[in-house]
Amino acid sequence: MFEKRINIFTGHFGSGKTEVAVNYALKLAEAHYKTAIVDFDIVNPYFRTADAKEELEKNNIWVILPMYANTNVDVPAIPSEIYSLFQKKEYKAVLDVGGDDLGAKAVSRFKEEILSDDYEMFFVINTRRGMTDTPEKILEMIALVEYSANIKVTRLINNSNLLEETTPEIILEGNGIISEVSEKLGIPLSITAGLEGVISRLESSRLSGSELLPLRKQIHLPWNRG
Repeated sequence: MFEKRINIFTGHFGSGKTEVAVNYALKLAEAHYKTAIVDFDIVNPYFRTADAKEELEKNNIWVILPMYANTNVDVPAIPSEIYSLFQKKEYKAVLDVGGDDLGAKAVSRFKEEILSDDYEMFFVINTRRGMTDTPEKILEMIALVEYSANIKVTRLINNSNLLEETTPEIILEGNGIISEVSEKLGIPLSITAGLEGVISRLESSRLSGSELLPLRKQIHLPWNRG
């Protein structure tokens, strides 16, 4: 799961990509890698990496946030620290990228640095969202993000959920839909993600060979923050 140095996470709004990216970074740190996470989602003002900044830094993770993160100002501002991160090869980097065309364009600025490095581009999918509930819609969304980012998706992640109503059956149904996309594109479904309590009830033999990523809730909407 942790083979590459640069790990890019994208996905349509509602896919849970930021939750997955934050938990992936925490797992990297837990595995004793020097870890950095970059909030590249310069469009969406909610579900931002900044929500988990305290927990991430407590685990010695270098958190790079855009200017004005978690304020009332929503200006596309790429943090300057990203340039030094590409030079610091001792770090495993997690990039949380916006899932629409504008968000994906932000990472395209660093296409040369990414392609010349060791990277994966994960596409996070929640098959219980209207824009990604069929193989055809998922294929269309992947094509849009690839075109905007100018970087190819290399791995698929199943994060199918209905929040607290999620069941193992919902995740397994998502795996079936995403497996069709995997076959059509020749891109592996490499990770199945979900909250710890649900993931623990899954039968690994039914997961199409993907690895499990148990999630601990880290991201909250502004009106639910303590």
